[in-house]
Amino acid sequence: MIYADNAATTRISDSVFEKMLPFLREQYGNASSQYSLGTKAKRAIELARQQVAIAICAEPSEITFTSGGSEANSWVLRCISETHHNEQMHIITSAIEHHSVLNACRALELSGVEVTFLPVDNAGRVSVDGVKAAIKPNTKLVSIMLANNEIGTVQPIAEIGTFLKGKGILLHTDAVQAVGHIPVNVNDLQVDFLTASAHKFNGAKGTGILYKRSGLKLSPLVFGGEQERGLRAGTENVAGIVAAGYAIEESVGEMAETAKRLSIMIEATVTRIKEKIPSVRVNGDAECRLPGTVNLGFDGVLGESLMHLLDLKDVCVSTSSACNSGKDEPSHVLLALGLTEQQAKSAIRISYGKYNAINETNTIVDVICDAYVKIINNKKCPTSGVSSLTDKVKN
Repeated sequence: MIYADNAATTRISDSVFEKMLPFLREQYGNASSQYSLGTKAKRAIELARQQVAIAICAEPSEITFTSGGSEANSWVLRCISETHHNEQMHIITSAIEHHSVLNACRALELSGVEVTFLPVDNAGRVSVDGVKAAIKPNTKLVSIMLANNEIGTVQPIAEIGTFLKGKGILLHTDAVQAVGHIPVNVNDLQVDFLTASAHKFNGAKGTGILYKRSGLKLSPLVFGGEQERGLRAGTENVAGIVAAGYAIEESVGEMAETAKRLSIMIEATVTRIKEKIPSVRVNGDAECRLPGTVNLGFDGVLGESLMHLLDLKDVCVSTSSACNSGKDEPSHVLLALGLTEQQAKSAIRISYGKYNAINETNTIVDVICDAYVKIINNKKCPTSGVSSLTDKVKN
């Protein structure tokens, strides 16, 4: 099997798995317990907090562990709105955010919060001037993702942060797709909140990261004990947190080499597909994007049909965000680029990762092009009384 859907989730690193394993078996103590088994777990959590902080140039006290990026995103948006519940509040976000941000903002609208959903250009980029123009006297938060999960486009967060500095407006960035893959420095970005998820950089599922700049306050997400400095009560996921620490340390240490290799793989994939299918379209920014992610449009076919045919050949790609799979709807991200509904439904996302080999690109290109030809030829042939190829694949 060739797995090329690393934007959805990644395989846990072999070395990271070995580091977390003892905390599932021998070192299984509760980090709140006072005996040695518990204090060892507590020390392991604090080491992971330090590893995460170093990776994004923060302080350990600014890091809180959550169950994932979606939880962390919802936490920030909800708490900021609660802080200003007695006044008119305005939030700025983009039309291509992850659903954990979009749906949280839509829920806040129902409670009276005003939200501006900024458009993007045809490369999927938010305009800094657009942010400037959207600012209102009651704007309290700007939430723009650092890198998009479907097209990989990287946003100008540092420039937005520079503009917002000193204006009393908080800046949050969903960096779930970026952390561990491109350099992330919270000070250079000038963000107040940053969220990430360990399973996107070869850690374990079930562990998220919230960076909160020192001096800012958030109300507790979960009430109960004093875990995570009283912000998120409940017994900590020690093994997952340990994995997050070692995974981010490893990913950042290998980042330059990995990014170079993945960029070569993406370039080779796109070049070879274009040789065989000249009409293929790269959706999003062709240059300013994550090194291992590309979104391709194949006009005249359904991306879902391609995906299923590839699956039959043991090649895993996706048509959209994993969080939106199973819905017969075009990607909101691709529609925001100005694509038609038909064009949006013709897309697949290829996202290479740590465990992909360069020679796998040849197989992926061949399988994609063969599947494309099969679908096109099937559409040209009469299908009297016979289901379409798409229906055959679905069934």
